[in-house]
Amino acid sequence: MGHRALKPDDPLQQNIRRTAGLHALKKLRALVEADLADETYKARVLRWLRRYGWLVLPLLTLLAAYLLGVR
Repeated sequence: MGHRALKPDDPLQQNIRRTAGLHALKKLRALVEADLADETYKARVLRWLRRYGWLVLPLLTLLAAYLLGVR
């Protein structure tokens, strides 16, 4: 069985292009979803720091005073 040259309008060539395009779209979607998940995590951490971060400074001050022996 010989090889035949595929023309741009050949159904097999169209299917190959469509499949390659869909595969590329899936890869892009995975990259975008990973980036969105990372941004969501960062936003959650920043929200937590805004909410509870003010408690960290007094606690660190108390810890430093305790370690230095201030009574």
